Amino acid sequence: MSNPQSNTPRWQPEVPPQRPPRKRRVFLWVFLGVQVLFLIWMITGIASGSGTPEDCGSLEQETCNDAENVGTAVGVGLIIVLWAVVDIILGVTYVVYRLARRP
Repeated sequence: MSNPQSNTPRWQPEVPPQRPPRKRRVFLWVFLGVQVLFLIWMITGIASGSGTPEDCGSLEQETCNDAENVGTAVGVGLIIVLWAVVDIILGVTYVVYRLARRP
């Protein structure tokens, strides 16, 4: 006689399909956060220079406006240079990190 249990399939719990591990994108969010901060800084720098200066001393109004515009342009230029330097440093840091994690 044959064993009746040998012909019946055994019950196995259904195993959900394995998802690949999710990559954390910490560097991406830090990089985007830095970009937003520099953008806000640049916009506020540009906005702070728009308007008419009140304390010009002995300068004429047109000369005083021109001097304020030059100062605003220099300030925004420095922000852009600092922004580029920080982006280069972040990029080099990311490349070094990726190379160190390579098998």
